[in-house]
Amino acid sequence: MNTQKPLGLIFAVSVGLSYSFVSLADEKLHSPSEKENLAKAIYCMEILEDRNDLKPSQRIDILRKKCYAENFVEHSPHISGGREGLFNLFKGRYKEYPKLSMSIKRSASEGDMVWLHLHAKRTPESRGAALMHIFRMEGGFIVEHWGVGQAVPEKPKNSNTMF
Repeated sequence: MNTQKPLGLIFAVSVGLSYSFVSLADEKLHSPSEKENLAKAIYCMEILEDRNDLKPSQRIDILRKKCYAENFVEHSPHISGGREGLFNLFKGRYKEYPKLSMSIKRSASEGDMVWLHLHAKRTPESRGAALMHIFRMEGGFIVEHWGVGQAVPEKPKNSNTMF
């Protein structure tokens, strides 16, 4: 009697089981609030750095009403004055760099924290910078921000990409 199982059936069963575990794991990895926090942080970052189709005053209005809490805390040593300090910085950037843009390369969320790894460019022809933003979210608003960044070099010392 042949007790060997066809390889195709074994493969199909193992793939099916693996897929169901991955599916269950993904569902458990992100709570509804984590998904909402991530989506909101991405939306806000797009308004802040990538929506040149909007007038600067419209962008700031959206950011003020929908994104940054009144008690927003900025940890960058280069920005003073909480959310108004941030808005003033970007008002200047919008004027000086009307084609300011960014693209999000990676994102993650856990609890009330969101991480965004992005490529920001002040002009289309610039190499730009690799940035990492960390946000603490509360009630659908960004209440705290930490960020680090580095310019994309003309001649990197290795062949790895920053993104």
